[in-house]
Amino acid sequence: MKEKKSILRVYTSFLMIFSFVVFTTSINARELDGVSMPDSVTLSGTDTPLVLNGMGYRTKFVFDIYVGALYTESKISSQKAVHTLTGPKRVAMHMIHDEVSHAKMADAWMEGFEDNNSEVQLEKLKARLKVFISYFPDLKKGNEVLLDYIPDVGTRVTISGEEKGVIKGADFNAALLDVWLGEEPADDDLKDAMLGLSDD
Repeated sequence: MKEKKSILRVYTSFLMIFSFVVFTTSINARELDGVSMPDSVTLSGTDTPLVLNGMGYRTKFVFDIYVGALYTESKISSQKAVHTLTGPKRVAMHMIHDEVSHAKMADAWMEGFEDNNSEVQLEKLKARLKVFISYFPDLKKGNEVLLDYIPDVGTRVTISGEEKGVIKGADFNAALLDVWLGEEPADDDLKDAMLGLSDD
């Protein structure tokens, strides 16, 4: 009888520890540097719930610039899988660096598109990319950028709660996602994090 009680206590303790670890991991996966991201969102204009696929830091040199998160209609773990999803998607960027100027953001967007597109593709995207870049002011710590893809509408850009505009085309959104998930991503660690391949 004593042996059964002892085994029961050990089993109960194991369950408590396991539950704590799972709960803690879940919390950590949704919060970085005090930045919390919800487990799921539904974009206005759609009725498809999106799940948080992964989140991590965008780092430049030794500085953390923003926390980036990818939301998709189902969990994925590769660039190819993202592009096969035809429903809505979101990339959220929460700034944690003191300030990033419009000029630096413009350079970063241009570099990301140039690194992951052929000259022919880039030519098709150039006019829309110029409009997209124009939406971005100097970004400061605490600002949040939401890049929401809505099928048959385009990529809606919202900065700190203000809708800036919509860039048409599934091709533009695919190219935009490749800034983070392409063969030459802005940050390899952030790519892995957004794809759910790392703890960050």
